[in-house]
Amino acid sequence: MQIFGLDIGGSGIKGAPVDLDRGDLAQERFKVLTPHPATPDGVADGVKEVVEHYGWTGPVGLTFPGVVTGGSTIRTAANVDKSWIDTDARALFSERLGGHPVTVVNDADAAGVAEMHFGAGRDRRGTVILLTFGTGIGSALFVNGALVPNTELGHLELHGHDAEKKASSKAKEDEELTWEHWAHRVQKYLAHVEMLFSPELFIIGGGVSRKSHKFLHYIEGIKAEIVPAQLQNNAGIVGAAMHAAEKDG
Repeated sequence: MQIFGLDIGGSGIKGAPVDLDRGDLAQERFKVLTPHPATPDGVADGVKEVVEHYGWTGPVGLTFPGVVTGGSTIRTAANVDKSWIDTDARALFSERLGGHPVTVVNDADAAGVAEMHFGAGRDRRGTVILLTFGTGIGSALFVNGALVPNTELGHLELHGHDAEKKASSKAKEDEELTWEHWAHRVQKYLAHVEMLFSPELFIIGGGVSRKSHKFLHYIEGIKAEIVPAQLQNNAGIVGAAMHAAEKDG
């Protein structure tokens, strides 16, 4: 079974048809840059370009980098334009895509669901936290396999700052940090999250997951197991498609 999954991020909009039996992309993903400012109309145009690249006409699952309530209403917009707040994203995207059935879910929640089903969290019980490091820090919290949606742990205050402003991969790039220096920031952040939630497992996702060998060994003093996401930066696309299949079914 194939469903289209699309992942909206602060820097890029990427998608592809997803093979839900394998939990992997059915075709190579296509990506366009997120417009700046990332307004609803601008992002919707990018979404349309990605979907039309494949000539896709069926259901589409989309992620959004912020809180999504009721499967449609955007409540936060930390890394996109503030005009997203209170937007009915499902109606916007469905209209722009010519009436295709559309589902919308938080980006990290989608990545987490994919990792729990097909990747590093498969068959893991207890408390598991996936963290996606990109333009910001997304989070997905699971208790015995059940998702606690819209946790937004990247916005915890850490040493007087929004955590993602100091420990995201964007912060690493903007400040030209070495992998070791950045890993020490991530370590402080993980220690703070661990103090609050005592997880058995941290899954590190986002684009940095494919470079885990460059920084994970620098992270010390965390009691939980720390592993890279197995689906790497495709987890959001796969999770978006899974969400769409569940709603369509």
